[in-house]
Order: sequence, then structure tokens, then C-alpha cells
Amino acid sequence: MKKEINKTICDELVFKRIYDKYSKNLCDFLYYKYGAQFNPKDKAQDAFIKLWDNCKKISYSKAKSFLFTTANNMMLNEVKHQKVVLKHQQLNHKHYTNESPEFILEKEQFLERYNHVLSNLKEEYRVAFLLNKVEGKKHSEIAEILGVTSKVIEYRIYSAFKILKTELEGFKIK
Repeated sequence: MKKEINKTICDELVFKRIYDKYSKNLCDFLYYKYGAQFNPKDKAQDAFIKLWDNCKKISYSKAKSFLFTTANNMMLNEVKHQKVVLKHQQLNHKHYTNESPEFILEKEQFLERYNHVLSNLKEEYRVAFLLNKVEGKKHSEIAEILGVTSKVIEYRIYSAFKILKTELEGFKIK
């Protein structure tokens, strides 16, 4: 037993012995104290990971205390988090906007027209435009994906813009 005290926890065999010795007890402790809803096995595993990460700082004799304290604190943090989630769910969320019904209707109609015009674009224009404006890809990235030059991509995006501006009154996008 004296030899084990002087060994470092960072040694895999020593760590395995600690794991084999305390893992079931730690899981049982967390299960009986907090129940199954907070995943006691996961928290026990996380505690062992923290022990491994800090193995140079913790002596063999302090390993059990470290594991149980760490796992208990993780469970307490999880309980606090669940209380915050529950409290947030119980709040009455505002289900209204300051937008007028006319504005909402115009927005929906505009979106329908926009989608219709977008769907009627040539496929290469639409793909380049969507990759650039929706996914935020740069011209060079799109060119690489589609196997064309950046100039071709610039032209396709410009052409898509031109068609959208022509077909949609007041179309502006940044």
C-alpha cells in the first residue's frame, strides 16, 4: 500500500485501479443523492476525466475526495441549470409584435414574389447567388466548389441581382 501512495495518478495502471475501485461507488452515490434524471454515470465519467486532466496536481490519497467532490459539484451545477431552464419555460413569453398586420401581409407577399423570382432564375445564377448571400461564401470559395473562375461567379451573382432588381420593386440587399 505504501508504494501506491508514492505513485502518481498519471500512471495508467494506477489510474485504472482508482477507476475500478471508485467508479461504481461514485455512480451509486450520485444516483442515490440526485436520481437518474441528471445522468449520474455521465457525471461520474466527467469527474474521472477531470481527475486525469489534473493527475499531476492530485496525490493518490486525495483522489477519492477529489472525485466525489467534483462529481457532486457537477450535479449541483446541473440542478441549478435545470432550475433556470424550468423558470425560463414558466415565463410568459410575448406572443405579439409591434408590426402592423398590413406590414406582415406585405412582407409575406414580398417573400412569395422573391421566392418565385428566385426559383425562375437560371440554375447557375441561383446557386451562385444563394451560396454567396445565404451561406456567406466568398466568390473564390464558390468558384472552387463549382469548378469555375471567380469572374464567372461575379458575373452570375451580378446577373442574379440584376434580374431580382428588375422583377421586384424596391429590392435591396446588402
